[in-house]
Amino acid sequence: MMKTKTLRLLAGLMLAGSGLLPMQAGAQGHDIFKDADLPLGEKLIKEHACNACHIRKVGGDGSAIYRPAGRINTPGAMRGMVDMCSTELNLGLFPEEVTAVAAVLQRDHYRFPAPRK
Repeated sequence: MMKTKTLRLLAGLMLAGSGLLPMQAGAQGHDIFKDADLPLGEKLIKEHACNACHIRKVGGDGSAIYRPAGRINTPGAMRGMVDMCSTELNLGLFPEEVTAVAAVLQRDHYRFPAPRK
């Protein structure tokens, strides 16, 4: 029984790592991203040229913007920063769109550890 569960877990991890299974935001362990639409977040990041703006602000490939010292240290603070960008740039993102973008950033850049239960 235990061997079967272990094999299933390993097979699932291999498929997830291969990109054959979509990664769900809720799997990241943060309730704030539980129902986030990752494909929508990816689309919005491209559509609003977020990376180009980040490159203009911090230079390089723009990734330095994701970890300013001490500013963004929780999923909620990071989501709030996405909301602030939306407001400042007049993007008009709805709350679920802000959450979708933040979930993609969690997955790709921040990787805040899941809270202990």
